[in-house]
Amino acid sequence: MNGIRRHLKQFSLVMAILLAFATTVSVSAHAGMVGTGELIQQQQVDLDRQQLLSMLETQEVKDKLAQMGVSEDQVAERIQKLTPAELADFEQQLAQAPAGEGVVGVIVLFLLVFIITDMLCATNVFSFVKCLR
Repeated sequence: MNGIRRHLKQFSLVMAILLAFATTVSVSAHAGMVGTGELIQQQQVDLDRQQLLSMLETQEVKDKLAQMGVSEDQVAERIQKLTPAELADFEQQLAQAPAGEGVVGVIVLFLLVFIITDMLCATNVFSFVKCLR
């Protein structure tokens, strides 16, 4: 019986130390209000990304990208990595493009994304584009 009590005392000492450690190191959560504007902005960014990705699905765009030696997966990955500001700028340029440009305008905009990501050292698709770093 004394052996069990001696082990019980050691066990309770270890548990007390663990409890003290756990209460001092605990992380508190912070809650904040999410504004409607922030929520709408995030949904707009997601919608813009989906619109660009849907443009990739047209056969004309796929053929043109294949002629240039760029895979559809590379384009989709880069679209996912665009910041909201870059995405908004890209969408604005696409909206200002003449309606008759069609596929050529989309391809030019995709190439612009490639060049920007090459300049930012995120990719290395074009050898003539030098990294800014």
